[in-house]
Amino acid sequence: MIQYHNKLFRLVHNSSNGALDGNMHFHYLQQGHVIWSEYKSESILKGHLMGIVAEDGIINMSYHQVTYSHEIMTGTCRSVPEILPNGKIRLHEKWQWTSGDRTSGESTLEEI
Repeated sequence: MIQYHNKLFRLVHNSSNGALDGNMHFHYLQQGHVIWSEYKSESILKGHLMGIVAEDGIINMSYHQVTYSHEIMTGTCRSVPEILPNGKIRLHEKWQWTSGDRTSGESTLEEI
């Protein structure tokens, strides 16, 4: 199983209907199969994600966040890892809002 504990990731791509921006960073913590992170950005006052890491490193998670305009947003995400030639991890994510317009999208995170 891929270990994500204490790894930092940055957003490198997001669908236009996503709420995250280019200055977004995630500090992943992991205990066994459980993974979590707290995050914020220019548009997100506070956000959390929590999920389960499968033996193949795929993460299934849910997230919730509060914007600076005090809107609560929730969603689910499936992150599929790719190990880059330098040993760093790239996460290919497919997500869907469970609040608001309930649209879906894709994003990419890379380990810093």
